[in-house]
Amino acid sequence: MAKASSVLQSTLLPAYSPLLKLRNQSFILSFPPLPVSRCRPGIHCSVSAGETTRRSVEDAPDISWGCEIDSLENATSLQNWLSESGLPPQKMAIDRVDIGERGLVASQNLRKGEKLLFVPPSLVISADSEWTNPEAGEVMKRYDVPDWPLLATYLISEASLQKNSRWFNYISALPRQPYSLLYWTRTELDMYLEASQIRERAIERITNVVGTYEDLRSRIFSKHPNLFPKEVFNDDTFKWSFGILFSRLVRLPSMDGRFALVPWADMLNHNCEVETFLDYDKSSKGVVFTTDRPYQPGEQVFISYGNKSNGELLLSYGFVPREGTNPSDSVELALSLRKNDKCYKEKLDALKKHGLSTPQCFPVRITGWPMELMAYAYLVVSPPDMRNSFEEMAKAASNKTSTKNDLKYPEIEEEALQFILDSCETSISKYTRFLKESGSMDLDITSPKQLNRKAFLKQLAVDLSTSERRILYRAQYIIRRRLRDIRSGELKALRLFSGLRNFFNFK
Repeated sequence: MAKASSVLQSTLLPAYSPLLKLRNQSFILSFPPLPVSRCRPGIHCSVSAGETTRRSVEDAPDISWGCEIDSLENATSLQNWLSESGLPPQKMAIDRVDIGERGLVASQNLRKGEKLLFVPPSLVISADSEWTNPEAGEVMKRYDVPDWPLLATYLISEASLQKNSRWFNYISALPRQPYSLLYWTRTELDMYLEASQIRERAIERITNVVGTYEDLRSRIFSKHPNLFPKEVFNDDTFKWSFGILFSRLVRLPSMDGRFALVPWADMLNHNCEVETFLDYDKSSKGVVFTTDRPYQPGEQVFISYGNKSNGELLLSYGFVPREGTNPSDSVELALSLRKNDKCYKEKLDALKKHGLSTPQCFPVRITGWPMELMAYAYLVVSPPDMRNSFEEMAKAASNKTSTKNDLKYPEIEEEALQFILDSCETSISKYTRFLKESGSMDLDITSPKQLNRKAFLKQLAVDLSTSERRILYRAQYIIRRRLRDIRSGELKALRLFSGLRNFFNFK
């Protein structure tokens, strides 16, 4: 698409809220607001996100609407319809691009700081949009369905009506198979992402999407089969609609934080270095973004999908930037309590009290990790005589205390750092094993269409594993330096003590 909306204490990452496992229950979808965006100039994805739709796709939903990602005919029809429907003249046009298959390119010189797009609210899809089938919309609102599942159902309803829907041209230009780990089978996730914690995120997401559909089906659709026939509203179509939402839905701060699909704007591709994003501009009464660099005619114009790691980009958009090119890249490191710990139950209770679990994942970046991770490590290695501090440690690990930055336990710092180092090594060994078994692929592919699905997925996994292992190697280096400093300090103290003892014992 365009697609949508933390080392040591001296170099901590920004405040972090640990990832909590989602449970499968009625409308528990807590999907985050997805900022708009996809890849950057000078940063070539190993295989373009759009290429997923060009390969033979196994187990893909049988969707009768949408198009191939490189269809300019559908994109041009969309542009013409938008212009006829109130979109003002644009300084960009849809074209085939090197990054993203289709994208918006400058049709004239664009200045830095220039506002572009101006998509009016009437051409924005939100929870308040009118349904072509008003009876279906009334039923959904009567059940107080939250925005995400409401929008997913709305999209399916409008798509099924084909030309009878005012959104026909927009939906026709959407990809028939969105880029997303939603389309990986469980076997593929287990095989290719066994080393990465993003596998768990993908499984949770798939479980939530399926659980949400089943909840809607049992509570609403089954009671109104004439409005929501199963041949239209089923798990395949919901996988498609949620794939569209994950990759294209944006949050517009100036429209009361409303979630929305913004036709035309969602043709913009992602640049990891771009910081500009979509929002509603009250003065121009349209959704706009402001360029943070000049563009020449013919250059692809980019936007940010947010500060996302390579794993998050793969999860929602189906691509992985080349290793070292994403400044926001991170890897989730799983830490666990020791089952043989004499205080295991007390520590576990303290964690649960603050919404944490074992194992618990924390982000690690090239620049370091959050204080929450260090607090969790302190809790893991703390001895029984420190049980009065278990509560403080667990609270700090959950990001629910204002004093977490001052949390220090010098007496167990070395052991806590060694625990983190061991956890890194365990994780690295998984990546190394996968990379050794999978081998590598030649990235200079002359005919991507000839790649089969398995090779394509494996290459994405190789790229992700390589970038995540690189971050863990850096974390290891930092920890080892800190441990060396601690241990050399202790050695100096021992030597000084030994010297003083020898001095006083000298005869």
